[in-house]
Amino acid sequence: MRSVLHDLESSPLEEKEKTLFRFVDKVNADSPRIAPADMQPLHAAGWNDEAIYFAITVCALFNFYNRWIDASGVHALSDEAHREGGKRMARHGYVRE
Repeated sequence: MRSVLHDLESSPLEEKEKTLFRFVDKVNADSPRIAPADMQPLHAAGWNDEAIYFAITVCALFNFYNRWIDASGVHALSDEAHREGGKRMARHGYVRE
């Protein structure tokens, strides 16, 4: 859903997901200013503390990975490699045996 990346507010996502993505945007852009009041819309939308914790963790990990890749000189995968990886995960999941 490219529309989510380009304009969250007009995207077809449900309001519950939009609420979470608005919060993740604040985590990404302004995490020192996260306050208890930022949790209220999430709880009102139906997100529990565990889901909020996971959203924060995923955001933080992606920030870590991106900075590590940028600073270490690791080259990004091509679009085709990403597509193939997505197909592989769709077939086999994240766990490799």
